[in-house]
Amino acid sequence: MSQLTAIILCGQSPRHLYFANQVAKACKPLAIIQESGHDAPVMKIIKLLLKPTNLWCKLNRWIRDRKRYKGHKEAEFFFADSLPHLTHPELRVEVSHINHPDVIALIDRYQPDLIIVFGTSLLKGALLEKGRLGIINLHGGLSPDYRGADCTFWALYNQEPEKVGCTVHYINAGIDTGNIIAHVSPKIKISDDELTLFWRAVRSSTHVFAELLHRIEQGESFGQTQTHKGRLYQVKDRRLKHEQALDAFLQSGLLVNLNLGKRVTWFKL
Repeated sequence: MSQLTAIILCGQSPRHLYFANQVAKACKPLAIIQESGHDAPVMKIIKLLLKPTNLWCKLNRWIRDRKRYKGHKEAEFFFADSLPHLTHPELRVEVSHINHPDVIALIDRYQPDLIIVFGTSLLKGALLEKGRLGIINLHGGLSPDYRGADCTFWALYNQEPEKVGCTVHYINAGIDTGNIIAHVSPKIKISDDELTLFWRAVRSSTHVFAELLHRIEQGESFGQTQTHKGRLYQVKDRRLKHEQALDAFLQSGLLVNLNLGKRVTWFKL
């Protein structure tokens, strides 16, 4: 276990709880700050109301996710027979949004070596300057080719299953554009779909974090500049026609005979 101190910023889904638990085993956790998503800023709500198309996309995504995640499949994937939980509930702090002043105040109080992020909204402003050794994010796509939202889906839709994976990277002011530490791609099985591939990539990445923390503590340096812009995918880009096309690709054997195991690529300085 690394002696580095860390504050973990994450969401509240089973995958986020699993990630927080695994990272907490690999370092000295000071706090686990979870973003509830409640009390959305007034201006954000007004913007959605003024743009019916965006509002409709958000609503469709909410309905789609309720269908996709029904049956507690994600909880079973990450926690087997036990209920999703934090192993350090005493460290949990809930905030309405990740850039809340309380987050800054807590970080300033604890002065962590690292801030580790997975599954929050975009970090902004003063928060980007925190963490003695920086802010490290787990992004669910291989940057720079797949930045933004639903990256596993888009890699499959583009018939590039070899580009399914996660990126461990330092956070800057852009969207998944910070210096890359590692690419983590999961083993691919014929029976996989978008969710199982994404979940397996996340699970594999949590173990990479444990190794990363140890290597940083030993003085190794990571973080190569992204070589090109790639493509940024947004929630609104994903439509029913895209999902129907992906279903057809999978049924036609997109994942057959790939023989791809877990792959980790490190980007050292």
